[in-house]
Amino acid sequence: MNATRAAGAGLLGTAAMTTLLLIEPSVGLPQIAMGQILSTSMGSTAAHLPNGPAVGWLIHFVMGMALALLYAAYIVKVLPGNALARGAIFGGLVFLLAQVTFMPLVGGGVFSGGNIELLAGSLLGHLVYGASMGWIYGEPATAS
Repeated sequence: MNATRAAGAGLLGTAAMTTLLLIEPSVGLPQIAMGQILSTSMGSTAAHLPNGPAVGWLIHFVMGMALALLYAAYIVKVLPGNALARGAIFGGLVFLLAQVTFMPLVGGGVFSGGNIELLAGSLLGHLVYGASMGWIYGEPATAS
């Protein structure tokens, strides 16, 4: 595993996802206030953390990098397809995990409470994250 490359791929994949989240309202999808959601949920469980959207966005980027490290360490070797496809599959898995664990924790309900527009925006964002991250990370290292 190349941890530096994985962290960089996670950072850039998260930036691609964030860009999409910011433009989704212009194509009729709801705005997903990721910074506010994360800062509010973390602020309520960790009083020592500062609260506010900037902290939430920082958490978002750190999570994207951490997930990319997990991908590079374990997942990249077991998923089928090329780098782009493996990344997109991983993004879909992260979407599912977020919808069944994270969304209920922040009051959004399982699968965003059935809100099709929120689900579509979240799925699209996670697929962009995963595909971008996977493509940037590239092929796993092979043992010589």
